[in-house]
Amino acid sequence: MKHALILLGVLVAGMGLSVEAGLLGPLGEQVGHLSATLSIFLVGALLLSLALVFSPSPKLATLFRQPRWLLIGGILGPIYVIVLTLAAPLVGIGMTMVGILCGQVGASLVIDHFGWLGSERRKVDGYRVGALVMILAALWLM
Repeated sequence: MKHALILLGVLVAGMGLSVEAGLLGPLGEQVGHLSATLSIFLVGALLLSLALVFSPSPKLATLFRQPRWLLIGGILGPIYVIVLTLAAPLVGIGMTMVGILCGQVGASLVIDHFGWLGSERRKVDGYRVGALVMILAALWLM
């Protein structure tokens, strides 16, 4: 049951990314792509700051004692949003999201296979490669 709820949450989050891409394209065209990206992160930072204020045990003090490579996500997030902002108006939200999905699944398979970034090793089998091939086919068909 726990896994089903987590997968439902992941599905809803994925839907949210498509909505975000749909919002960012027009916003980027109106205010500029970097300004649109900044707006997303400013609103997110404000909401997360409020959540931390009301969090029962915030661990923000330990953040900068972590290995620096764990903070790379702070670089990757804006790159992702900028790509959404640029690509969605040009190729459409569907193709943008399938392309992103293809990249995510491909990188995820490599990370899982080798157990990189502290993840548990999960061998890549024919089913997983087949899923990636189907996503590539979907990208080609779009």
